Amino acid sequence: MAQTFDLLLKGGTVVNQDGIGARDVGVREGRIAGIGSFAPEQAGETIDCTGLHILPGVIDTQVHFREPGLEHKEDLESGSRAAVMGGVTAVFEMPNTNPLTTSGDALADKVRRASGRMHCDFAFFVGGTHENVKDLPELEMLPGAAGIKVFIGSSTGSLLVADDPGVRAILKVIRRRASFHCEHEPRLDERKGLRVEGDPSSHPVWRDEVAALTATTRLVNLAREEGKRVHVLHITSQEEIEYLRTQKDVATVEVTPHHLTMDESWYGRLGSLVQMNPPVRAARHRDALWRGLAEGVVDVLGSDHAPHTLEEKAKTYPASPSGMTGVQTLVPTMLDHVNAGRLTLERFVDLASAGPARIFNIATKGRIAVGYDADFTVVDLKRRETIRNEWIASKAGWTPYDGVEVTGWPVGTLVRGRKVMWEGELTTPAQGAPVRFMDALKAPAPTRTPTLFERLG
Repeated sequence: MAQTFDLLLKGGTVVNQDGIGARDVGVREGRIAGIGSFAPEQAGETIDCTGLHILPGVIDTQVHFREPGLEHKEDLESGSRAAVMGGVTAVFEMPNTNPLTTSGDALADKVRRASGRMHCDFAFFVGGTHENVKDLPELEMLPGAAGIKVFIGSSTGSLLVADDPGVRAILKVIRRRASFHCEHEPRLDERKGLRVEGDPSSHPVWRDEVAALTATTRLVNLAREEGKRVHVLHITSQEEIEYLRTQKDVATVEVTPHHLTMDESWYGRLGSLVQMNPPVRAARHRDALWRGLAEGVVDVLGSDHAPHTLEEKAKTYPASPSGMTGVQTLVPTMLDHVNAGRLTLERFVDLASAGPARIFNIATKGRIAVGYDADFTVVDLKRRETIRNEWIASKAGWTPYDGVEVTGWPVGTLVRGRKVMWEGELTTPAQGAPVRFMDALKAPAPTRTPTLFERLG
């Protein structure tokens, strides 16, 4: 029998636009070339996926990999290694590095650093600032750009755009959907006195739900006035969910696995390891996020992987930095929620694969369909594992889920037809490449049809 495929995923249960069913998937030249029933002899290599589920590659659209400038706690190689160890096939990295990703040169430098060194595919957000507004229409279309990211709150220096005129100026010029961190900076400044030294549980008291809702409503109103699309990152509060459910023509919504999993009781056990911006809040807010997810208000998951060393996190609050690891635990924690009946496997795929592709207009990713990149997250839904710090590939070397038992585990990660991770081992050298976006694809040069006289010579 003639070889049809380079690679065949045989005997697994595929989750795609047709639902969930037993199908084989054939790969040729890094793309999906066939879905159906195929003989092993039709492929140069066959992966036995019996008993496993084959999901579209998980895309984590919010990570901080710290390079350049803070490589002591993460870099592009280590962060992407953590990603593929957890079943993630592509990531969007944030601009608050040193130097900031606010120029074409800084973006090109990140793409250069990442190409062939990251284990997963990648794109980088460009930070929108007061100073680079005029350049944003060009910057957001550059190769490797995930779009524009704006910090309305929770930042310092030139990455903070806390004023309405500054946000409006950015919205006026952009063409793609921009992403926003929404906390109202004046309210945060006013409430700093509410922080209790040595008590991280005062973090959500300081950075309260009013600060989040105020910034979110300001952003959506400005976007509506300017006729632009916005993506609101890491929603944490009941009030924001109730507001955003009526704003879906303008705003898409991200939530994180930790805000879906944790509540204020985690501060008592883990202290500043749970500290992040915006904060983990009371259980009523977590429950509201789940309602928003069930109702379709939530569009996408993002880990907000933001590592710090244990030594840094051990500083006395509020000197302790905000942020935690998350890219490697996104899949197992959410599969545990699937097994607990909090969401379906199809909804997880919609949030982690199809949702990112839809929101950011990603080319040829997010589905298991012929012609798409052969990106797969292969999971064992029945496998029980205990998450341990020793498993974490991030340079930070810790997770707030250390000791937590989950049901559902990433077995394999395939990126453009390459088996990158299998059963907890890296199996292929790093060959990550930039994610492509439909909004930024360059149209081919038009071709002119020869005239009859020209064809006749």
